Amino acid sequence: MSARSGTARRDEALLALADGAVFEGEAIGALPDGGVATGEAVFNTVLSGYQEVITDPSYAGQVIAFTYPHIGNYGVNPTDDEAARPHCRGIIVRDLADRPSNWRSTGSLEEFLIRFSVPGITGVDTRRLTRHLRDRGAMSCAFGTSGEADLLAAARAALPIDRVDLVSEVTTASMVTRGTGPYRVVAYDFGIKEAMVRQLGEMATVTIVPASTPAAQVLGMEPDGVFLSNGPGDPSGLAAVIDQIRVLVEDGTVPVFGICLGHQLLATALGASTYKLPFGHHGGNHPVKRLSTGRVEITSQNHNYAVAEGSLTSSEITHVNLNDGVIEGLANTDAPVFSVQYHPEAGPGPHDARYLFEEFRALMDATGARARAESLRDGVG
Repeated sequence: MSARSGTARRDEALLALADGAVFEGEAIGALPDGGVATGEAVFNTVLSGYQEVITDPSYAGQVIAFTYPHIGNYGVNPTDDEAARPHCRGIIVRDLADRPSNWRSTGSLEEFLIRFSVPGITGVDTRRLTRHLRDRGAMSCAFGTSGEADLLAAARAALPIDRVDLVSEVTTASMVTRGTGPYRVVAYDFGIKEAMVRQLGEMATVTIVPASTPAAQVLGMEPDGVFLSNGPGDPSGLAAVIDQIRVLVEDGTVPVFGICLGHQLLATALGASTYKLPFGHHGGNHPVKRLSTGRVEITSQNHNYAVAEGSLTSSEITHVNLNDGVIEGLANTDAPVFSVQYHPEAGPGPHDARYLFEEFRALMDATGARARAESLRDGVG
């Protein structure tokens, strides 16, 4: 990527989809090498929280189209980063604000994009684009200042992200310890967000480990609980990870809590199957029903794959999406494990589902008390 000033006159650009649709716009952010950037085009419906979305590692391999028309109007600041840098392939917006206005702002969104070599395109008819992706499904795209023929060819040649291990691109290279709470939690980093680490860190000392960490090593740390994070891509491309999660479940002594990709991987380890949604769930306004109470939660979501209904045999469904019936939560009947498809850490909001972190705490309490009772009974015997 080449750099340029965020105040420079913008070059004309095009967005081409693999099915031949073309959209006009102007180049923003870092200019892609050769005038072409590629990725899988998806749309997100949040009204705010664009910085959290852009820095969510779950978007590795994808180009994010924002349905809200005005993006960048309150600028950016380091507190809102969900990762050290963005992993998305680019962004698509209708109108990028040139002059941010907010007391928390430390710079403009375009300056942020340039700093981290993220290309983008503005001036796109995102209403038309969203309707197109909703009707045709998420697909490969190419955008930039190159000619239409080159962009169409690049979009059609772009490799799909199905069955690709994108987690290895975003996971930590070494163990990291965060938090000061009294519990001990080991968190698998499949693309973990800062908001998740903050939530866990309030209750536990959190050891964040690479995605490839063996289950035996995790159990050897004697944690009170294990956390399976969010992350990018297709769970079926992570067979080795699924095998290690299966070991944790079969051990049955340590509570396991999964979110998003962690939910899909846990379900797969329990014998379920997953499938790709037509255009995924990306936004902060998805209604989810908690089946045990009938309560409806408005949730933040970001995923392209889902657990197939009917494939869960040893677990119960705890939550469902009221828009399309997708499984949004599960709890195993034989081991202290549960997971949800959506994002209770709410980065960005809403906060309706943050109680799930308290449920994880309660499960660690209950399992720990049970283990102590069994140890005392064995000692007396």
